[in-house]
Amino acid sequence: MFTRNMKLGLTALAAALALGAGHAWSGGGYQISYGFGQPASEADIAALAIAIPPDGEHLPAGSGTWEQGKEVYAEKCVACHGEQLEGVKEVGGDTLIGGRGSLDSGSPAKTIESYWPYATTVFDFVRRAMPFAEPGSLTDDEVYAVTAYILAEGNIITKDQVMNAETLPKVEMPNRDGFIPDPRPDVLNYN
Repeated sequence: MFTRNMKLGLTALAAALALGAGHAWSGGGYQISYGFGQPASEADIAALAIAIPPDGEHLPAGSGTWEQGKEVYAEKCVACHGEQLEGVKEVGGDTLIGGRGSLDSGSPAKTIESYWPYATTVFDFVRRAMPFAEPGSLTDDEVYAVTAYILAEGNIITKDQVMNAETLPKVEMPNRDGFIPDPRPDVLNYN
């Protein structure tokens, strides 16, 4: 889950990037230039500093369907996650669906279907980290489509639902209420 500490860390990273690439600060507070790099643009900072929270804030324009996602998945995901979303252990690809109700059993299966509390987290993770060999290379439409495909294959949404910035945050994940809220005041709580 996205915590306040994670958000603060990303904000600090963005602030450091905003100071300009190729610069470091010495212990005495004096700027040292290494003579390479360029200042981070607003777009560079936004790409690093914005995570997609459960309410969908910062979701980009675009959309995707199960049918479109099936094509993207077959082209860019199946090698690691398998034909049936079962995972390919030889390459480290996780199982994506199944395992509902298994978390409190002797053999828990942590999948998108059984564990993840928010559909926006699926979108955010796929957008940032997938495909493994080319993270961040999918278009926003492709990410919406793959997210729709995974959610429909896990029977979380129907195959005719379109995923976009309006519909994705409304998806009720099976394990939405399976987490205990963290009462600490320094931790963001989306429950």
